[in-house]
Amino acid sequence: METVYDFELPKGYMDGGGELHRRGKMRLATAGDEISATRDPRVLSNPSYLTIVILSKVITELEGVEAITATLVEKLFTADLAFLQDMYQRINDIEPPTLTAVCPDCGKSFEVPLNFTGEG
Repeated sequence: METVYDFELPKGYMDGGGELHRRGKMRLATAGDEISATRDPRVLSNPSYLTIVILSKVITELEGVEAITATLVEKLFTADLAFLQDMYQRINDIEPPTLTAVCPDCGKSFEVPLNFTGEG
Protein backbone atom coordinates (compact mmCIF):
# COMPACT_ATOMS: atom_id res chain seq x y z
CA MET A 1 0.00 0.00 0.00
CA GLU A 2 1.33 3.40 -0.95
CA THR A 3 1.40 5.84 1.98
CA VAL A 4 3.44 8.75 0.53
CA TYR A 5 2.56 10.50 -2.73
CA ASP A 6 4.67 12.85 -4.86
CA PHE A 7 3.12 16.05 -6.15
CA GLU A 8 3.97 19.11 -8.18
CA LEU A 9 2.22 22.37 -7.29
CA PRO A 10 0.55 24.18 -10.19
CA LYS A 11 2.05 27.57 -9.21
CA GLY A 12 4.64 26.81 -6.51
CA TYR A 13 5.63 28.24 -3.15
CA MET A 14 7.65 31.45 -3.46
CA ASP A 15 10.09 31.77 -0.55
CA GLY A 16 11.44 35.03 0.88
CA GLY A 17 14.41 34.93 -1.49
CA GLY A 18 12.16 34.70 -4.56
CA GLU A 19 12.90 31.01 -5.19
CA LEU A 20 10.01 28.85 -6.41
CA HIS A 21 9.40 25.40 -4.88
CA ARG A 22 6.96 23.04 -6.63
CA ARG A 23 7.78 19.37 -5.97
CA GLY A 24 6.86 17.73 -2.70
CA LYS A 25 5.45 14.73 -0.89
CA MET A 26 2.25 14.17 1.04
CA ARG A 27 1.59 11.21 3.31
CA LEU A 28 -1.69 9.62 4.25
CA ALA A 29 -3.34 11.26 7.25
CA THR A 30 -3.72 9.46 10.55
CA ALA A 31 -6.53 9.76 13.06
CA GLY A 32 -4.01 11.50 15.33
CA ASP A 33 -3.36 14.17 12.68
CA GLU A 34 -7.03 15.04 12.49
CA ILE A 35 -7.59 14.92 16.26
CA SER A 36 -4.59 17.10 17.08
CA ALA A 37 -5.55 19.58 14.35
CA THR A 38 -9.04 20.03 15.83
CA ARG A 39 -7.41 20.83 19.21
CA ASP A 40 -5.03 23.44 17.74
CA PRO A 41 -5.77 26.88 19.30
CA ARG A 42 -5.81 28.52 15.84
CA VAL A 43 -8.52 26.09 14.73
CA LEU A 44 -10.50 26.56 17.94
CA SER A 45 -10.64 30.32 17.30
CA ASN A 46 -11.15 29.94 13.52
CA PRO A 47 -12.53 26.56 12.32
CA SER A 48 -11.70 27.33 8.68
CA TYR A 49 -8.00 27.13 9.68
CA LEU A 50 -8.37 23.34 10.06
CA THR A 51 -7.31 22.72 6.45
CA ILE A 52 -4.11 24.71 6.93
CA VAL A 53 -3.11 22.80 10.08
CA ILE A 54 -3.89 19.36 8.64
CA LEU A 55 -1.97 20.06 5.42
CA SER A 56 1.02 21.26 7.44
CA LYS A 57 1.03 17.85 9.19
CA VAL A 58 0.72 15.63 6.10
CA ILE A 59 2.98 17.49 3.66
CA THR A 60 6.28 15.85 4.52
CA GLU A 61 8.48 17.59 2.01
CA LEU A 62 8.62 20.57 -0.31
CA GLU A 63 11.80 20.53 -2.36
CA GLY A 64 14.30 23.04 -1.00
CA VAL A 65 12.23 23.98 2.07
CA GLU A 66 13.54 23.04 5.50
CA ALA A 67 10.25 22.67 7.40
CA ILE A 68 6.57 22.59 6.49
CA THR A 69 4.57 24.76 8.90
CA ALA A 70 1.07 26.18 8.99
CA THR A 71 2.60 29.61 8.31
CA LEU A 72 4.18 28.26 5.11
CA VAL A 73 0.88 26.67 3.99
CA GLU A 74 -0.84 30.05 4.60
CA LYS A 75 1.56 31.64 2.09
CA LEU A 76 0.69 29.26 -0.77
CA PHE A 77 -1.14 30.63 -3.76
CA THR A 78 -4.85 29.78 -3.68
CA ALA A 79 -4.48 27.50 -6.74
CA ASP A 80 -1.85 25.47 -4.87
CA LEU A 81 -3.95 25.30 -1.70
CA ALA A 82 -6.95 24.05 -3.73
CA PHE A 83 -4.71 21.49 -5.44
CA LEU A 84 -3.39 20.19 -2.10
CA GLN A 85 -6.90 20.06 -0.57
CA ASP A 86 -8.09 18.00 -3.54
CA MET A 87 -5.06 15.71 -3.33
CA TYR A 88 -5.61 15.23 0.41
CA GLN A 89 -9.22 14.21 -0.20
CA ARG A 90 -8.30 11.83 -3.00
CA ILE A 91 -5.40 10.01 -1.34
CA ASN A 92 -7.21 9.64 1.98
CA ASP A 93 -10.26 8.12 0.29
CA ILE A 94 -10.66 4.34 0.45
CA GLU A 95 -10.05 3.85 -3.27
CA PRO A 96 -6.72 4.67 -4.96
CA PRO A 97 -6.90 8.08 -6.66
CA THR A 98 -8.23 7.85 -10.22
CA LEU A 99 -9.78 10.12 -12.80
CA THR A 100 -12.52 9.32 -15.30
CA ALA A 101 -11.27 9.89 -18.84
CA VAL A 102 -13.11 9.75 -22.16
CA CYS A 103 -11.49 8.45 -25.34
CA PRO A 104 -11.66 11.24 -27.93
CA ASP A 105 -12.00 8.69 -30.77
CA CYS A 106 -14.62 6.22 -29.52
CA GLY A 107 -16.20 8.18 -26.64
CA LYS A 108 -15.73 5.32 -24.16
CA SER A 109 -15.20 6.31 -20.49
CA PHE A 110 -12.53 4.63 -18.40
CA GLU A 111 -10.65 5.13 -15.10
CA VAL A 112 -6.98 6.10 -15.12
CA PRO A 113 -4.62 6.40 -12.12
CA LEU A 114 -4.16 10.01 -11.03
CA ASN A 115 -0.59 11.31 -11.23
CA PHE A 116 0.05 14.42 -9.10
CA THR A 117 3.60 14.96 -10.37
CA GLY A 118 2.63 16.14 -13.86
CA GLU A 119 4.96 13.53 -15.38
CA GLY A 120 4.17 10.65 -17.73
